[in-house]
Amino acid sequence: MPRNQALLLGCVFVLLTCSGCATTSGGVALRPDGTPGPQECPEESKKAMRYMKLPVGDAAWVELDANQIKSRPITVYDGPIESILDEDFGTLEATTRLYGQVWTSGPQVVIRYYEAHPPESEKVPICAVARLSENQLRKRPESKPGTAILEFSLASAYIVDAFC
Repeated sequence: MPRNQALLLGCVFVLLTCSGCATTSGGVALRPDGTPGPQECPEESKKAMRYMKLPVGDAAWVELDANQIKSRPITVYDGPIESILDEDFGTLEATTRLYGQVWTSGPQVVIRYYEAHPPESEKVPICAVARLSENQLRKRPESKPGTAILEFSLASAYIVDAFC
């Protein structure tokens, strides 16, 4: 019986420490609605963005999914995403690939970018988010769990110094 009590206490401890939060494989804490929680931008990324002349708040148009360029609507999935810059962005030229993560659990899609891969160059760390005004990253009601149907393939990638 003591072993069962110890196991029960261990389970209770785990449940209490989680208290409504989960963590993705990348270490990002999830809110109760499944959207990602706050995340710091690594110092290495901040340094790289300064070098590439990408101040916080700067933005450029991106094709959200490299496999669905100029499509309408598009479907994005929870997990990794590869986007493509549609215009120059600081010292990054158009056609630079942005690599990040998509979350579709909330009413709006959340896309965070962690790396940029310029043509004929090495990948560099960044911190950016996809945004589009007037709720345009809101998923359509017919979206199935783990996916989001979006009206447009284009959005803006905004440089951030932390993810909210």
